[in-house]
Amino acid sequence: MNFAKTDGEVAPSALNRTQQRVHRILTEAKRPLTAYAILGQLRGQTQATPPTVYRSLAKLIRHGLVHRIESLNAYVACPGHHVSGAVAFAICSHCGSVTEFTDSRISYRLQAWSRSHAFRLQDTAVELKGLCASCAT
Repeated sequence: MNFAKTDGEVAPSALNRTQQRVHRILTEAKRPLTAYAILGQLRGQTQATPPTVYRSLAKLIRHGLVHRIESLNAYVACPGHHVSGAVAFAICSHCGSVTEFTDSRISYRLQAWSRSHAFRLQDTAVELKGLCASCAT
């Protein structure tokens, strides 16, 4: 299992077996998965419960290995190649695919707006909805 990150490396030993399994499930998934879909895939392997899955997801998010897609209430594995800037997601309304990308200009504009409006920015969730190249044709 590769847990390489741009700001260092997350050792597999930092994750317990359930967390590793949750990460593997998301890495192999073709689409974002809800916590209960992940739980369904874990049921045959372990005695996982909803709180166990949510705790695993929280740790994976803290380590930067997983992202939560707010509008779908679902999770995706992070490809791990962030350069700089806000992480954004392009979500296909037809097939459900999610493409992650970063753009420093998005981050700059959000921070500039926040400063000019005395808004304390804590987190951002940039999600674009539309049709992917395959579904648009």
